[in-house]
Amino acid sequence: MNKIIASILIMCISVGSVLSQESESIYKRPFIDFGKTAVGGYLEANSNYFSEDGVSEGFSMEMRRFNIFLFSKISKRVKFLSELEFEHGTEEIALETAQLDFEFSPFLNFRAGIILPEIGLVNSNHDSPKWEIIDRPLSSTSIIPSTLSEVGFGLFGNLNSGNQFINYHLYATNGLQDGIILNEEGRTHIASGKSLKSFEEDNNGRLMYNAKISVKNNNFGEIGFSYYGGVYNTFALEGEVVSEERSLDLYAIDFVLPFGKGVLQGEMVNALIDVPSDIVEIYSSQQKGGFVDLVYPLYKKEMFGYQNSVINACVRYENLDYNMGTFKSTGTEIGDEVTAVVAGLSFRPTDGTIFRANYRHHLTTDILGNAPAIMGGFQVGFATYF
Repeated sequence: MNKIIASILIMCISVGSVLSQESESIYKRPFIDFGKTAVGGYLEANSNYFSEDGVSEGFSMEMRRFNIFLFSKISKRVKFLSELEFEHGTEEIALETAQLDFEFSPFLNFRAGIILPEIGLVNSNHDSPKWEIIDRPLSSTSIIPSTLSEVGFGLFGNLNSGNQFINYHLYATNGLQDGIILNEEGRTHIASGKSLKSFEEDNNGRLMYNAKISVKNNNFGEIGFSYYGGVYNTFALEGEVVSEERSLDLYAIDFVLPFGKGVLQGEMVNALIDVPSDIVEIYSSQQKGGFVDLVYPLYKKEMFGYQNSVINACVRYENLDYNMGTFKSTGTEIGDEVTAVVAGLSFRPTDGTIFRANYRHHLTTDILGNAPAIMGGFQVGFATYF
């Protein structure tokens, strides 16, 4: 890890002049005017109708999220940002972000508090009004445990050299905990390693580390490489060793590329999980997944008095393999895979408001590799910043 940090810092110092830190996605929100203090947020609601193998629970509506932002420019080089999230009314309330940023020099900034690790495309860039498809990608929620918020600290910066831009993040956090295995899901489930206890203390005294570097060219798009990992399990109690140290390593590549008048974007992620050998067939030691979105404008013209309104078509392909192992007894591949396709239309009267209609189709194969269960359904909804 130290070699990774050193190499990234050397590369950052060798590049030319610098972008301001407000170019980060977490600061690209319409409420920020960079006065003393500002308040904003976003709202997301949608309807659902799904059936699986011909069985449906019918039509339902949900108020999925209501998020509030608070931003303060404490001084020229000190900024504070927080986000409070309400999911499904008040079913779940979470402090998603509470970070303090210090700018030491143009290309070197320090961040501490409750932060969003930079893993893949979505975790730190997850606001619903930014996305044409209602549900977040499966790889970004089932393998990368978005939205992942953690107590930690680290360095970040933005640099440029001519038409090339570089963005880097280096964080240390309390990290995920024991629930990655032996959980209610009955499989290796990285998101089950999230715990509110991690906001007050680490479960094993071993920090997890996150590093991401993104390279952007104004003509060719942006590509990012990220890593997140460390020891996740409780291996000692009151100083007595009770288990082996077990690690998690996530590697991701994400991209945003121009595609004619549209955008092609996505991510690929590979997870390596240290699992006890006696349960490795049920709780996998390797998972992989990814998605690709194509968003393309169909009609861009003044509509209903909105001068910059646009109708977009969108399609997403995604695939997950929850268990990449083989059965010892037969040598055959373990199943537990999902393939999904989503297609839809969206209407944006303004950049910060979107109305969306999606059709989602899933093929889910169980651990034994039986014929896949087929799920399909429609979603209609909206999301808006305020």
